[in-house]
Amino acid sequence: MNSPVDRDSFTAKPDGIADGEVLLDLRNVSLAFGGVKAITDISFDIRKGEIRAIIGPNGAGKTSMLNVINGFYTPQQGKIIFRGKERVGMKPHQAVGQGIARTFQNVALFKGMSTLDNIMTGRSVMMKRGLGWQMLWHGPALAEEIEHRKKVEEIIDFLEIEHIRRTPVGKLPYGLQKRVELGRALAMEPSLLLLDEPMAGMNLEEKEDMSRFILDVNRQRGTTIALIEHDMGVVMDLSDRVVVLDYGRKIADGTPETVKSNKDVIDAYLGVAH
Repeated sequence: MNSPVDRDSFTAKPDGIADGEVLLDLRNVSLAFGGVKAITDISFDIRKGEIRAIIGPNGAGKTSMLNVINGFYTPQQGKIIFRGKERVGMKPHQAVGQGIARTFQNVALFKGMSTLDNIMTGRSVMMKRGLGWQMLWHGPALAEEIEHRKKVEEIIDFLEIEHIRRTPVGKLPYGLQKRVELGRALAMEPSLLLLDEPMAGMNLEEKEDMSRFILDVNRQRGTTIALIEHDMGVVMDLSDRVVVLDYGRKIADGTPETVKSNKDVIDAYLGVAH
């Protein structure tokens, strides 16, 4: 497999992540829509500071699992424990408030708004002033707006998109739109960042850029990441651990090297020819 990024060229991550503090623990989670089982009795954890990949063929339940983690779906069975506390009936906005942000498989941006304004929407959950103050854009609301814009400008610099900060995102190439969406998620200052196929539809150069930024987010900003990705080169290069789903069930869990050599994974996902 051709690697889109040389992980060894980046600063080494601290040892012991695989044995570190559990940030999110999913225990025997099951999710069904009517008679269709999307997820069946799946357990795995995500540990603080790691990049955790969730892989599997189409229809394996990967996106459903992300939707469970960020509160979009409520499982019928199982427990979700985040930062040592069990979650019950959490909604997406509550998950954001607790430090979970995500990007989507299909870019979900405001196409008529600029890069800066799109990323600024990620700060809305942190704004304390009411709508009346914001409409006046005066006094405390103005000070708050300035402070949030500073944070957004830092993210724009971090993602190297200063040249498109005023450009409507609908006019940007796909790879840059995905980077803007990543910026909006980072604006929420998450402790856990969920990335749903961040490389989908990208060419090799765009994948190299996105891989570099994902590693930088993890290492420089200290953000724990869970990602869904079909590009196995990306998965093997970026991930600390990989969990593999097939038909809504977990079939493997471990380091990239361990998972890559697992016969069930080869048969179900990689293909015998690989």
